[in-house]
Amino acid sequence: NCLIHFYKRMSGHHSCGAGCDHGAAGLVGEESGVAYSLYQKIDMTKLVCLNEMVEESGKLVFKPWEDRLNRNKFVESDADEELLINIPFTGNVKLKGLIVGGEEDDSHPAQVRLFKNRPNMTFDDAGAPADQEFNLVRDTSCTLEYKVKVVTFSSLHHLTIHFPSNFGADQTKIFYIGLAGEFTKADRVGVVNAVYEARAIPEDHKTRDKDGMLGSSGPAF
Repeated sequence: NCLIHFYKRMSGHHSCGAGCDHGAAGLVGEESGVAYSLYQKIDMTKLVCLNEMVEESGKLVFKPWEDRLNRNKFVESDADEELLINIPFTGNVKLKGLIVGGEEDDSHPAQVRLFKNRPNMTFDDAGAPADQEFNLVRDTSCTLEYKVKVVTFSSLHHLTIHFPSNFGADQTKIFYIGLAGEFTKADRVGVVNAVYEARAIPEDHKTRDKDGMLGSSGPAF
């Protein structure tokens, strides 16, 4: 499936179906840790994981590159196999790559769906079309990178990651989520304006909905 772009970072080797375009070669070795440092730019106090078995465990999977294989810190789903993680950043991000590390068994997520700048999403909200999605390959070594559409995921201040399914287990288990990209510190004035607009928009939507001018929709990008 050429929607899935991945390569073996540690060995410098990559494999994919015929016709896949990987673009520029990815970083290898120690430099991978630099590329996958966006976890430091997550506002962990506001990160929320829905359907996690252990409260606050969703935060544990965003960790340093050198700790990515630590299976003592993980998140596991509770009622069923779905997980939904709302991830606010402390500034603007240009997301470029994603790594999802799990076990070799059927608890490994089989699919991931990404949503841009839609804070506080619920499982009902996740029924909307995703901005990008991938079918996942079991990755116990955290070496498979999925290439994110940079044009779509620029000016990103909030990322929602939805794992709708796994390979057949009752619960989904993940021990590492790596995010690669560029970070720009948020402008204080811009943040204030964004808060003001966020408060004004819902009332505007209500008015327009009553007039029959606007159906239900998510934020425009």
